Amino acid sequence: MIMASLLLSVSVTILIPTLPLWMEYTNGLTAEETGLAMGAFALGLYVPGGFCSYLVQRFRRNLVCVWAVMILAATMVAPLYMHGASVWAVCLLRAVQGAAFGLAEMVLASTLVIDACKSEQRTEANHSATWFGRFALSIGPMVGLLIISFTDFFTVAMVALGCLALTILLILSVHFPFRTPEDNVPLWCLDRFFLIQGLPLFLNLLPITIAVGLLCSLKIDAQFYGFIMIGFLLALLAQRFVFRNAELKSEIVSGLLLFGASLLIMIQAPTSVLTAPMLGLGIGLVGSRFLLFFIKLSRHCKRGTALSTFMLAWESGLALGIGMGFVYFDNTHTQLLYWAIGLVVAALMLYLLWVHDWFVKHKNR
Repeated sequence: MIMASLLLSVSVTILIPTLPLWMEYTNGLTAEETGLAMGAFALGLYVPGGFCSYLVQRFRRNLVCVWAVMILAATMVAPLYMHGASVWAVCLLRAVQGAAFGLAEMVLASTLVIDACKSEQRTEANHSATWFGRFALSIGPMVGLLIISFTDFFTVAMVALGCLALTILLILSVHFPFRTPEDNVPLWCLDRFFLIQGLPLFLNLLPITIAVGLLCSLKIDAQFYGFIMIGFLLALLAQRFVFRNAELKSEIVSGLLLFGASLLIMIQAPTSVLTAPMLGLGIGLVGSRFLLFFIKLSRHCKRGTALSTFMLAWESGLALGIGMGFVYFDNTHTQLLYWAIGLVVAALMLYLLWVHDWFVKHKNR
């Protein structure tokens, strides 16, 4: 299930640097139109969420995920047959892509990963699955840029399809017994979709992921994403050896300071090799701690809902940031970096002045 989560995320992140090239150079869209289309992915994420609980109650949960992955696969192939399509057609495609990915990720993270392990191992399983999905943020764009530098978008789409095919095989390889649905299951509800009591955490995480999305809209080479992965690995080591017994707020504060420092270095010394590892280290620390905060805030029966809420903040922030980068900051990289710094500072102030104390008072475990 963890490998399925990684491959599912890679199939989407591989499009971050490559799909805009298809939109601009193959389909003739402007930077603003490309930004609208890339941002439409965020809106699609929220469309199926309210129906997630009904679907996994009424149908076999692993098959719900498989069908969502198959719809996502269809959206990967669609651009190959949409030459000359209007911006609204491309926006609709991206929204459907977001809806399919959102449903697949919600079922996979909030249900299948949890069902596949014992109760006492679920926090570790959720942590591991999310970390593998986070690695996709560096693996996907890096692979996409390497492929498109030697071939074309057709090959990128085929690699994405291969990842999704392996995702389906991995999901089907695990046995999930059918569970009798509960009586009077509502067609639409917030269960497995959005944790209302986690709204402050959601609002705190969103500007951070928007800042990450802004960076992803820049023309960054594959090597930069590779160094981000080194930062992710450093974050794993830091969690194990540096922050294991540290003060509760230290991980998020340190991560945001590292994130902000990396942005300043990008302005003053764009070619510095320190930027990407610091960026990956900061994002990794912040993402891991926010995930645990969401889990600890929820009751045991709402763990899946908490994970879906974290996923929505992470993925929609990335998509919105990428869209905003193309719409408002095309060819104005320094201005984009200053706005990203502003978002990081705002998130840090919000956390220190409100969210941390609020979480300590409201956490359930």
